Amino acid sequence: MPWLAMVLLCTLVLGCRDSSRPPTTAGLSSRETPINSAVEILGGGDTAGYELAIEPHEFVFPRDHGPHPGFKTEWWYFTGHLETDEGARFGYQLTFFRQALAPEAPDRPSSWATRQLYLAHFALTDVSGGSFHSFERFSRGAAGLAGADENHPFRVWLEDWSAEAMTTEAFPLRLRATSRGPEPIALDLTLESHKPVVLQGDRGLSRKGDQPGDASYYYSLTRLSARGTVTIHQRSVPVTGSSWLDREWSTSALGQEQVGWDWFSIQLDDQRELMLAQLRRADGSVDPVSHGTLVAADGSTRPLAYEDFVIEVTSTWRSPHGAFYPSRWRLQIPAAALILQVEPLLADQELDVSFRYWEGAVSVQGADLGNPLRGLGYVELVGYSE
Repeated sequence: MPWLAMVLLCTLVLGCRDSSRPPTTAGLSSRETPINSAVEILGGGDTAGYELAIEPHEFVFPRDHGPHPGFKTEWWYFTGHLETDEGARFGYQLTFFRQALAPEAPDRPSSWATRQLYLAHFALTDVSGGSFHSFERFSRGAAGLAGADENHPFRVWLEDWSAEAMTTEAFPLRLRATSRGPEPIALDLTLESHKPVVLQGDRGLSRKGDQPGDASYYYSLTRLSARGTVTIHQRSVPVTGSSWLDREWSTSALGQEQVGWDWFSIQLDDQRELMLAQLRRADGSVDPVSHGTLVAADGSTRPLAYEDFVIEVTSTWRSPHGAFYPSRWRLQIPAAALILQVEPLLADQELDVSFRYWEGAVSVQGADLGNPLRGLGYVELVGYSE
C-alpha cells in the first residue's frame, strides 16, 4: 500500500529528470523546487471536481490495470527479488505515479496541453555488492512523453521506462528501465502472475481516515515470477526471481493526524503472502485504520484489522542525512500463530529523490506453529525524514 504518489505534486516542471543520489535542484525555479513533506500532500487539499473512494469498487480486469483519470492520484508499484545463476542477489523497485493537476482537461489546442503529471522511481539494491542506487524521472502526460493506456491490457510509461503487456492479455508483462550516464543501471524483466488479484481492505476499498473519501481503491498481485536481465557495472546478467505489484488510486487518502506509515509486503516460502500497512499518528500512536491481508497458498485471503497484528521495532538505523528509521522488526499475527523477524538486506536503502524515504529489500525468518519459515519482502517507511 505505498502512498508515494503525492510526490508528483512536488514539482510542476515541464520536462523530465533522471537523478542518481545525490540529487540537485540546480536550474529549477522556486516553483519547481521539490517540497519536503509527502504526508501533507496526501492529506487531501482541494478535492472539488474529482471522484472519491467512498464505496467498494466493482473491479473489472484488464480495465482496472489502466488509468483512472477521474481521481487525483494513482500508482503502479513493482518490487521484487532477483538472483543470478551464480548466486548474486538484487532487489528492485520500479514505480509509476500519475497526478492530476486539475479536474478538467485544459481547453487549449496543443499536443503539450495536459492536466496529468507522471513521475517514476527506479531503485536497485545490489545485495552482493553492498550498494543501493536510485533514480527519478518526471514528465507531463502529453506529446507521448508519459502516460497510461486505457485501451491496452496493461501499459504505463515515462519515456523509455515502461510496464507493458506483451500480448492481448495483461500478462506476461515486460518491465524496462535504464538510468542515464556513462555506466547505466538497467532492468529488463518479464513478469508472470501465479495467483488471483487480492482486493485489499473492504473489497478493495482501503480506508486511511475517518472522513468520507479518506480512502483508496487498492489491489495487489502478490506472487509474480520474474526473469530477464539486470545491468550494473557495465555488465548485463541473467536473473530470475519473484515480484509484487500494488495498484492504488484515490483523491484524498490520509487523515489530519497521520504523519507517516510503515508498509510491508512479504512472500513466504510456504507460498503465503502478507501485506501490513501501519499508519502513524502525530502523538506517536498507531492509527486504528491500519490494516493488512494474509494470503493463503491457494490465493484465499484473511483480512487483518488493527488489533489482529503487532509490529515491534527491534533496531534502528541512522541515515547519513540524520533521520532515524526502524531497521529490524518482529511481526506477530496471533490468530494465525505467525511470528516473523524482518531485517533489511542492506541498511541504507534510502531514496534521496524529490524527498527522502526508505524503501528496501528485506529478508524474513520466523515460525508458524513451531515450524520454521523463510521469506523475502519489501518495506516502505515514510515520514521519518520530513
